[in-house]
Amino acid sequence: MRRTLKTLALLLLALPLLACALHVAHSGSAPVPPHPKGTLRVASYNTHYIVLNQPEGAWSVADWDRRKAPMAEALRAIDADIIAFQEMESFQRGDDGSTNLTRDYLLAELPAYRAAAAGPWRTFPATQPIFYRASRLRPVDEGWFFFSKTPDTIYSRTFNGSWPAFASWAEFETSQGKRLRVVNVHFEYKSRSNRRLSAALTRDRLAPVIAAGTPTILLGDLNAMHGAATLRILEEAGLTFAPTRGATYHMNAGINLLGAIDHVAASTGITVTKPLVLREKFNGEWPSDHYPVYTDITLP
Repeated sequence: MRRTLKTLALLLLALPLLACALHVAHSGSAPVPPHPKGTLRVASYNTHYIVLNQPEGAWSVADWDRRKAPMAEALRAIDADIIAFQEMESFQRGDDGSTNLTRDYLLAELPAYRAAAAGPWRTFPATQPIFYRASRLRPVDEGWFFFSKTPDTIYSRTFNGSWPAFASWAEFETSQGKRLRVVNVHFEYKSRSNRRLSAALTRDRLAPVIAAGTPTILLGDLNAMHGAATLRILEEAGLTFAPTRGATYHMNAGINLLGAIDHVAASTGITVTKPLVLREKFNGEWPSDHYPVYTDITLP
């Protein structure tokens, strides 16, 4: 019994040391580099939803008022040409997306951007818009599909009946006449089987697009780390994941215990620089419980 208690005590003492080691290993943030000539900067950012009927507390409207200016500052610092957002939702009842405080605020604060993969909420889910720099890109197509047995039914629940989750996408043309399809995903965090089924559906939707020669990037919160089956399934479509290092989720406290769960993947022919993660407070606040991830790409 004494030996067991001693072992247990040593394990309890080791846990804080392990947490500290993980935090150090998954931390660090470098200054945002300038845009390399001839590239597009792309980013992924989970902004966390807002609970409209909750006036105060975590993720309330008051909390959004605290977070919104820091979030705009973070996006100004990155200065991306394309930003794929997840959880950009002002949650009220059911699927009602008529109010979107985050989208409207950021579009007003960042006038260089427009929103693609967006539309009236009854026909286009509002939670995952893709912002683009209007001076460099022109949207030519957009769409969505739900991670469901009925993927073309809007707001259909996931494979195991949990909350609706989906992919949004937009295709752009550059000022040089090149095409790029951007796919924005957010996979469920609880269910591994849901993540894998969602990845398989996304693979099946993207494989013919990539095989037809359309340059494609996938951005989003996959809730899976490098090496996970979720990522390997998506690679079967012809995508390669760039190696994002360190934490992209920080528990809304700057605590970096996990490897990246927010990712960038690209089809063959697209050159991708090493993704960077902006692990910084702005105006003394964390804008979200995720960090933005960004990289520079060169189209074929």
